[in-house]
Amino acid sequence: MTQVRTRFAPSPTGFIHLGNIRSALYPWAFARANQGVFILRIEDTDLERSSQAAVDVILEGMKWLGLDPDEGPYYQMQRMDRYKAVIAQMLEQGLAYRCYMSPAELDALRERQMAARQKPRYDGTWRPEPGKTLPPVPEGVQPVIRFKNPLGGAVVWDDKVKGRISISNDELDDLVIARPDGTPTYNFCVVVDDIDMAITHVIRGDDHVNNTPRQINIFRALGKEPPVYAHLPTVLNEQGEKMSKRNGAKPVTQYRDEGYLPDAMVNYLARLGWSHGDDEIFSREQFLQWFDLDHLGKSAGQFDEAKLRWVNAQHLKMTEDVRLAPLVREQLARLGLQAGDDATLARMCGLFKDRCSTTVELAQWLAMYFAPVQPGAEDQAAHITEAVKPALRTLRDKLATVAWEKVAIQQAIKESIGAHGLKMPQLAIPVRVLVCGRAQTPSIDAVLELFDRQTVIDRLQA
Repeated sequence: MTQVRTRFAPSPTGFIHLGNIRSALYPWAFARANQGVFILRIEDTDLERSSQAAVDVILEGMKWLGLDPDEGPYYQMQRMDRYKAVIAQMLEQGLAYRCYMSPAELDALRERQMAARQKPRYDGTWRPEPGKTLPPVPEGVQPVIRFKNPLGGAVVWDDKVKGRISISNDELDDLVIARPDGTPTYNFCVVVDDIDMAITHVIRGDDHVNNTPRQINIFRALGKEPPVYAHLPTVLNEQGEKMSKRNGAKPVTQYRDEGYLPDAMVNYLARLGWSHGDDEIFSREQFLQWFDLDHLGKSAGQFDEAKLRWVNAQHLKMTEDVRLAPLVREQLARLGLQAGDDATLARMCGLFKDRCSTTVELAQWLAMYFAPVQPGAEDQAAHITEAVKPALRTLRDKLATVAWEKVAIQQAIKESIGAHGLKMPQLAIPVRVLVCGRAQTPSIDAVLELFDRQTVIDRLQA
């Protein structure tokens, strides 16, 4: 049995968004699920639009999501000599030929074809055939190199998402595989790369379907069997348009900054085009046990930020507190706050994480432990009444001397309520307002225990 080898081959012409990264998630998962090899290849031949910044976001986004390649990144620009060698070999074997038709002649040909209601395409003027006399080579014209596409018949493949696809060869003209300056073109480079890297499965967006028949013909001309193809439906944004930078898509790394967890993103993205029964929430390990190409969806997945937040909230609950602590520490640092020791921060995360959707929200809750609070005027007026002030003073005095632990704090609150004939909320809510700056929190004894004792006394004093 051949080892599974998959690849993610982005072009660094803009930052990578969720629609793009899903095209990395599935080949990565398929390789992992089959003990295969996952390769990262940067298709950077578009020199005008490619940028190092875009490459960095690809690498950073994949690292954050834990989509680590086994090989690569390979860069197409560093493989130019290899492509040129294959082109030379194809010219020698009669699989390709030089075409001297100028851009102006091509335009004129297209106009004539469209006027005659024909599909505009190259007419094979320079294609060598037995018994055909080619025009004289014009002076000073650098030719393009064209691939000799088979005549007649059809290109047929069984797509793992779309089923059997058949394209007549008469629909395809002779593809340019090298430009006048000798630089090879995208569809050609892809085939050479997939051959050299022994790719067995190509899992990519369905915007590539039209390239596939041309690529299959080049594979076969070079004496190689093409890989298995799976063309994924597009990811749509919330407005139902194709997700893209122009349509307001965010770079993948922005979700990290907004407090999403990598495992939650993997879970959410996996469900944008694949399913395992009705399972909505699953771990990375479960995903890799379950993933296959047979359950890829045939219709476009639509991004939904509210659903993503919900998935993230479930993962926050499932994540161990000690793993959340460093992530929340980073978010607190962004707010200009310095958290205390990891063990205490982890306990704080454990107390508040059920109320939050992101680590940003968690940090906002925990800010009260590390910075002064400013209770709202309405809360103060409603809850810090003359009637409750004596009980607050009693509690403050008791908290100054009790053992600083939940049970003793709870006992001090009970005694203070008893001494002044109040009910629990009548004292607990004012304490929350003064100490936490808000009227609602988890159980007040658990919340106070995680504060520094002096902070609590000072805030009650105020």
